[in-house]
Amino acid sequence: MTDGPPTLLLAGPTAVGKTGLAVALAERFGLEIISADSMQVYRGMEIGTAQPTPEEAARARFHLCGVRDPAEPFSVREWLGLCDAAHADILSRGKLPLYVGGTGMYLRALRWGMFDLDEPTSGNRQSPIDTRQSVHRTQLEAELASIGPQALHERLAQVDPDAARRISPSDAVRIVRALEVHAMTGRPISRLQDQWESPRPRFPHVLIALVAERGALRERIARRTDEMLAAGWIDEARALLERGIPPTRHCFKALGYREIVEHLDGRLGLDRLRDLIVTRTGQFSKRQMIWLRRERPALWIEIDFADPGRAFGRVENILAKMIGRSV
Repeated sequence: MTDGPPTLLLAGPTAVGKTGLAVALAERFGLEIISADSMQVYRGMEIGTAQPTPEEAARARFHLCGVRDPAEPFSVREWLGLCDAAHADILSRGKLPLYVGGTGMYLRALRWGMFDLDEPTSGNRQSPIDTRQSVHRTQLEAELASIGPQALHERLAQVDPDAARRISPSDAVRIVRALEVHAMTGRPISRLQDQWESPRPRFPHVLIALVAERGALRERIARRTDEMLAAGWIDEARALLERGIPPTRHCFKALGYREIVEHLDGRLGLDRLRDLIVTRTGQFSKRQMIWLRRERPALWIEIDFADPGRAFGRVENILAKMIGRSV
């Protein structure tokens, strides 16, 4: 995928308005949208993962939304393969793709690839380490439940001090990941990740990161949470459980679903559920921004929710210049 016309990647925190802007761009330039969201791949989770509405789907063609059953495991490697196939298909029909999402790892893998188990020879990474189903992860997750993240972080500091410095002692997901990669490869994950120091892009692209004032974004998150709950989000989560999908499955890591499970179990009242989802979604949006600030190069555009047309105009001009069209 090193050749082809330049492609726009539209990123930003949850609820910043990526999908609405993407649909407008798709209509204006005849683009097709590829989702770069790790949870939108699942069927039966349309409300909670903010997949395109029927109205949005009628205005633009979307790819990689609702393409996997929530009971099935799914990895970055699989996602990249689906992306590459969709990308090639779109180009073969004389269209241009537009990637939209807020999952930092997916965007980074899309741009630069993933690190290999072997030393790099060409400056590019070919395939990610797929650890989602490894026996090491099962063992480490059992230990995590037994002794907690702090003890595992101390172990990580012994085998990979650089990674331990980068990872918070409370970040259980990244601690398990780092220990798992070390167990699988015998090498520190920090050394493998250094292959991202001087990467080559997988294809010509421009990354635009949308940003909004924090208070305004929190208000938008609150409104969207209310809308999603009113649209049947709780029933959507209940349907997954009734299918026999346990809340330990990866799909339940999507924002809000674990809180809804607690509500369905009688541990959270409806008001507390709503407030907790808003708070944790706001915290997640901050982590998304931290990740995005590490992505280089990128163009940053601020969204004013009172005047979204201004941001659209800026992105429209950038895209027009990229693909050699007039606005």
